[in-house]
Amino acid sequence: MGVVARGVALAVVLPLRLAWEVLAVTGRALYRLVLAPTARFADRWLLRPLGWLWRHLVWLPLVWSARAVAWLWRTLIWLPLTWLGDAVGWLWRTALWPPLRWCGHGLARLLRWCGLGLAWLARILVLVPLYYLVWVPLAWLVRVLTPPARLVLAALGRWLHALARGSAVVLGWAWRTAGRILWWCWALTLRPVWFAGRWLWRVTLVPVGRAVRTAWRATVTPAARWLRHSVLDPARQATREALTALGLRR
Repeated sequence: MGVVARGVALAVVLPLRLAWEVLAVTGRALYRLVLAPTARFADRWLLRPLGWLWRHLVWLPLVWSARAVAWLWRTLIWLPLTWLGDAVGWLWRTALWPPLRWCGHGLARLLRWCGLGLAWLARILVLVPLYYLVWVPLAWLVRVLTPPARLVLAALGRWLHALARGSAVVLGWAWRTAGRILWWCWALTLRPVWFAGRWLWRVTLVPVGRAVRTAWRATVTPAARWLRHSVLDPARQATREALTALGLRR
């Protein structure tokens, strides 16, 4: 087995190893003779001139233009706007805000006095008439109707209690009847079916399962054990020895 494994390794692994070495040598030669000179040529005669042209023809003019635009913005727009904003702020603080503040205080006081007057008028013309014309008669009506309402509520409570008791009796009878019906269904249908199924399981399925388990242990388990010890383990050992002999595994 060891000789056969070594022969198989020499016939399969060695050509692959030689092809890999030839591919590696070809790649290194291609890099030294083609890719590296091409990259140096492109960097020296293409990228560097393009970079110089980009810097002197595009980037530096853009930077100078941006600086000129920034100076013009600051000198012609930003500083005049700043001075104008300071002037408007000073005018607002000194000429506009004090009169507006005084007018606001006067308007607030006027609105407060108007609110107090309206509240007094609402109290005299609305709240007091509503109290004497609506609240007082309503309170008297409640005091008068409270005893009859209590009698009606007591009668309604007794009727609801009698109805609840009758409903409880009817529901109890229905519950007991349903329980008896369910017990008869269980005793006459489900219970015999349950016992028959359990007897069938014990008599048929359990012996068949035991027979299958015994047959499996008597046939499949010894065959699998023999296959592992006699075929798979020797093949694995021969492959390991062949790879170690070829230097592919330590």
